[in-house]
Amino acid sequence: MPDQVVNYQCPACTGPLHFASGSGQLECEYCGSSFSVEEVESFYAEKARRAAEAAPKAGKSEGATDTVEETQIPAGTESGAGGPLAEKEEPESSSWDSSEAGAEWGADAESMRSYSCPSCGAELMCEATTAATQCPYCGNPTIVPGQLSGGMKPNYVIPFKLDKNSAIDALKKHFGRHLFLPGSFKSQSQLKKIQGIYVPFWLFDGSAEAECSFHASNVSTYREGDYRVTRTAHYDVERGGTVSFAMVPTDASKKMPDDLMDSLEPFDYKGLKAFSMAYLPGYLADKYDVSLKESSERADSRCRSSAKELMRRDVTGYGSVSLRSARVSINRGKVHYALLPVWMLKVKWANQEYTFAMNGQTGKMVGNLPVSEARFRGFVAALGLVLAVLFYLLRLGPGIAWLIVSMLQEI
Repeated sequence: MPDQVVNYQCPACTGPLHFASGSGQLECEYCGSSFSVEEVESFYAEKARRAAEAAPKAGKSEGATDTVEETQIPAGTESGAGGPLAEKEEPESSSWDSSEAGAEWGADAESMRSYSCPSCGAELMCEATTAATQCPYCGNPTIVPGQLSGGMKPNYVIPFKLDKNSAIDALKKHFGRHLFLPGSFKSQSQLKKIQGIYVPFWLFDGSAEAECSFHASNVSTYREGDYRVTRTAHYDVERGGTVSFAMVPTDASKKMPDDLMDSLEPFDYKGLKAFSMAYLPGYLADKYDVSLKESSERADSRCRSSAKELMRRDVTGYGSVSLRSARVSINRGKVHYALLPVWMLKVKWANQEYTFAMNGQTGKMVGNLPVSEARFRGFVAALGLVLAVLFYLLRLGPGIAWLIVSMLQEI
């Protein structure tokens, strides 16, 4: 067997390479050289080929090459005439096709390192040259290194597009957008840890047959003599059709809250790349611990909800619309395994730690901030005063109210 790549060294000076999200290149900190992922893979493939040719050929067999099937990522809906409705969602008889949901790591495992956090149980992996000193989830400074074993190799990866400085700038803007943030938070809070991590996701393809019944109404008012008449028209509305889904995401990490990951969506799947370890240097990657079977229930739920929402969007021209009954049948297709980029940031303030996450591709920042009760009470008081003044002006009558407003404008 040919020698396996233990780390990615610069072809020019043999210094360590790291993946730079800004340029999308692997860069050398020593000589300043930069290479594309394809160039580095080609370089090491040629190196391995020469090593294989130089080694004794007796008793050797050719190594297998992992392949990734090229998959289109369409998204669209079709609507047709609805049939009879049922109150319950139909049970599914088919299962998700997991034949393409990852492959064995094989010889690539020799160039990977595994870390286990004794505090929260996180099992992380990275390229051999990436040093990990702290758990990005719980902040525990002691994580135990080991050799990667088990698990599946991802089909796809979305490389980091935004670097560490972009994440810090986005966090500062996130602070500035919150009206009720305590004044001392910006000046006294400390960024304790920032780490780029590839979060594991299962991506589901499929379709849904949906038949929905809605109750809709329109309200109109008019005068008949001394009376004001309110007329409410009620309608029964039905919608049905087939909804196609592609790459429905469910995160496969128990440590990462689902609502946090949902808030980071959407990812732009046009940026999906066939998985290569050349994207890992400088980052950690979480090893999935939510099975495909566990995630499939959440995928089914997301598909059903989306199908009903799309049927609801097609009901237009009414004042109010409510879902009365629905029948959704899921046609399960293929499942893919991907690593998606997330920056994890931990901020300490007033002896408390706050966790924020940023989409490493789009820059979307999420995370809860403390609230200043004094600022919130002041806002409520000011709003109440404004409403009271407006109510008083309306009671004076349109003419007097207009006169007062005009005088205030002149001042």
